[in-house]
Amino acid sequence: MSTRQTDVRALDDQRVPVRAVLAALWTGVMLLYVYVDILAFYRPGTVEDILDGRVWELAITQTWATTALALMALPILMVVLSVTLPARAGRVVNLVVAALQLPFAAFNVVGETWVWFYGLGFALEAVLLVLVLRYAWAWPRTGAPATAAASRAGVPA
Repeated sequence: MSTRQTDVRALDDQRVPVRAVLAALWTGVMLLYVYVDILAFYRPGTVEDILDGRVWELAITQTWATTALALMALPILMVVLSVTLPARAGRVVNLVVAALQLPFAAFNVVGETWVWFYGLGFALEAVLLVLVLRYAWAWPRTGAPATAAASRAGVPA
């Protein structure tokens, strides 16, 4: 007769709620976004261009700064919205915003001379955004539609 022994070293692998996973992914997107911008300051000529009032070929104006803030606010807001929105709305908002962020992230690589640096930044952001799309798309359901409808109506399943 064999007895089954449990491994006392086994770790408890608890399931992480999809909201927490999405918030973590958006935090990663936000940090990559910020660090790519910060590390770009070390590129020769960048600080001089900023002091001359230019970023890439764009003049630094209030409109430019407001647009940059709005674009940076998206991943920041998604951290909060992923945790606080109702499930249906959270799923849709994550799918839409992640799908819109992918081409925006790719824009950083276009026309750059530092292709390896910006390419790696885009690749890492893209992996996280694709994971956002995957987790939002596969958001867990609470049971069969008939069972859910019956339980809302007070009918035992």
